Amino acid sequence: MLSRMLLCGLLAATGSAFAQDGAGDGDARAKAFVDSLHFRSGEIAVPEAKAHFRLGSEFRYLDKPDARRVLEEFWHNPPDDSVLGLVVPTATPLDSDRSWAVVVTYDDEGYVSDEDAAKTDYDALLKDMKQGTAEENVERKKAGYETVDLVGWAVPPRYDSANKKLYWAKELAFEGGEQHTLNYDIRVLGRHGYVSLNAVSGMSELETVRAGMQQLLPMTEFDSGARYADYDSSTDKLAGYGIAALIGGGIAAKSGLLAKLGVLLLGLKKLLVPLALVVVAFGKKILGLFGRNKQDAA
Repeated sequence: MLSRMLLCGLLAATGSAFAQDGAGDGDARAKAFVDSLHFRSGEIAVPEAKAHFRLGSEFRYLDKPDARRVLEEFWHNPPDDSVLGLVVPTATPLDSDRSWAVVVTYDDEGYVSDEDAAKTDYDALLKDMKQGTAEENVERKKAGYETVDLVGWAVPPRYDSANKKLYWAKELAFEGGEQHTLNYDIRVLGRHGYVSLNAVSGMSELETVRAGMQQLLPMTEFDSGARYADYDSSTDKLAGYGIAALIGGGIAAKSGLLAKLGVLLLGLKKLLVPLALVVVAFGKKILGLFGRNKQDAA
């Protein structure tokens, strides 16, 4: 559920947990909070996902307890036990105005066939996603949420068939937003499912986010025995969708990621944003959208 809420609302936020304090007091409390976190570096095991990170000096990692503290206490997002960790760029501390971070979760939806990757028409997929988003805006309005429009690809989908990794980025326009929102996604496919890395920021940060996500991409792998090549068709579960559906086409075209932004905020648990989630969020501009739904509309 966290993935849906963060995806739809991070940049619609107005401040961190300490933003209500005076500038000096708020900054001091934010620094004290960040200083209390237990960062790790280098080889990071994620046993729940049977995966690991080999982090370079560009990143540090927070295990589940501290990751949830950041998301829930510092950034006001609703509790979610599915969060496994947080990857944080070393160059921008979490209390920086330009900070961003990577939320890690896992989903064992099953082995995702990549047979459709080479023949997927991403322009047609984008058209379907835009239509689905427009249709869903009607329901968002009824539920008291701002509308959101899918402007287009910020980075067109690309699938690395050798390493079984997929990435793309969307440009979104939230009603009342001062700038368009960037949603940058990575999916790392494995034997039992996939890791999902999702980055959300302002479009002005596209190059920074793209560079960071591309650095993180080769640092994320499944453990031996859980890799895509380890799939056993006689025993393992097969997911009911392929590469296009991970992005928003196929079964997602009319009921998926972008088409369901409003409903996702109401708490749908399973759709097409399974495994690990990476979220890029500006430190002092983050607040769960649940904290601003109908109260903001009023």
